[in-house]
Amino acid sequence: MPELFLIGISPGGQPTPEGRAALARVGCVVTAPRHAGLVSGSPCQVLPISPLAKALDHIEARLGDQDVAVLASGDPLFFGIGRSLIARFGAQRLTIHPAVSSMQLAFARLKEPWQDAAFISLHGREEQDLLPKLLARRKLFLFTDPCQRPEIIAARLATGLAALGMDDQDCQIMVAEELGSEGERISHGTPAEIAGQRFADLNVMIVLLAAPAGPGPDFAFGLTEAEIAHSRGLITKDEVRAAIIHQLRLPPRGVLWDIGAGSGSIGIEAARVCPGLTVYAIERHSDEQANIIANRKAFRLANLHLVPGQAPEALSGLPAPDRVVIGGSGGELPAIVATVTARLAPHGIVIASAVLEATREAAPRLFHQHGLRVAMTTIAVSRESYPPSADGPRSLNPITIITGST
Repeated sequence: MPELFLIGISPGGQPTPEGRAALARVGCVVTAPRHAGLVSGSPCQVLPISPLAKALDHIEARLGDQDVAVLASGDPLFFGIGRSLIARFGAQRLTIHPAVSSMQLAFARLKEPWQDAAFISLHGREEQDLLPKLLARRKLFLFTDPCQRPEIIAARLATGLAALGMDDQDCQIMVAEELGSEGERISHGTPAEIAGQRFADLNVMIVLLAAPAGPGPDFAFGLTEAEIAHSRGLITKDEVRAAIIHQLRLPPRGVLWDIGAGSGSIGIEAARVCPGLTVYAIERHSDEQANIIANRKAFRLANLHLVPGQAPEALSGLPAPDRVVIGGSGGELPAIVATVTARLAPHGIVIASAVLEATREAAPRLFHQHGLRVAMTTIAVSRESYPPSADGPRSLNPITIITGST
């Protein structure tokens, strides 16, 4: 049976010895123009790798009677064509000879370990909410493309850092152009410095963030009350916050309204868990607004936005929500529920947390009147330490979580 070879090409433009041996025996090669020189003068047929759907059809037709090789940059299973070939032809049909990837070579040039890095490919992808992802990890590698170039990404980073009140020096960027070739160039700088330069089309980026002053991004969920700036002890307690986040069933993308956000603790946890989620913290009290701003900076949450004011009026200019938390209503619960349910996305979820008996009675009725399916959970928390403290166990006020879903 004819074989299909997937051969990685190093940043220097060469396959591994095993890949070169495989290339010598095939009757057809599918490649991008920049790798076509590897088979110049060869009697094999050379076909373009783009558009991909057409290339896959050509490969299938030629595998009927001859071996076929596909040339791809670096490790073709790392944001490469490998996934598409396996899906179309099956893993058993494929022999893979990877080469050193541009990612590996870039980290080698930086002399930086990469096992703890996050990776984003922008090839042919429109990333509208890229900034929160850029700030979610301390070490990030990016494959750029001609539309989302290093200088554009750096400018977005510079703007985002300034909006968070962070120093531009807290972020360092390396741009590696034409790695492994005679035109290789390595540039280092802050976002503002990189934003002022221009780079070759063939490049990759590494973004390094300084350690934050607050708890770092080494865990996605589980902040404590002591780690979140708040006033007068007014903060959703850890155990209740965990239950609310669980009930919200957060989507990876979308919009969350945190109404009567207080310190913003629920929105903060949600924004950290889901960098692709846009969180609006609506709060009328100036001291709590200051806490939200401080927490947004401490946790580098570009996807968390403060909306000063009282709901429902403050909700009018916001995008429609997928999830809503009503922590405080300022006596406007009926109007807030009416506004929320009128704009809630399909399959949306609304949660109200009730300490007062009046809220515990009103919220379920209002949710039901506006067509939501309603469930209620009451949480009673008792905290104690071991060995036991002199004060003994400490009981917190019971909280009722009212969940409405469409």
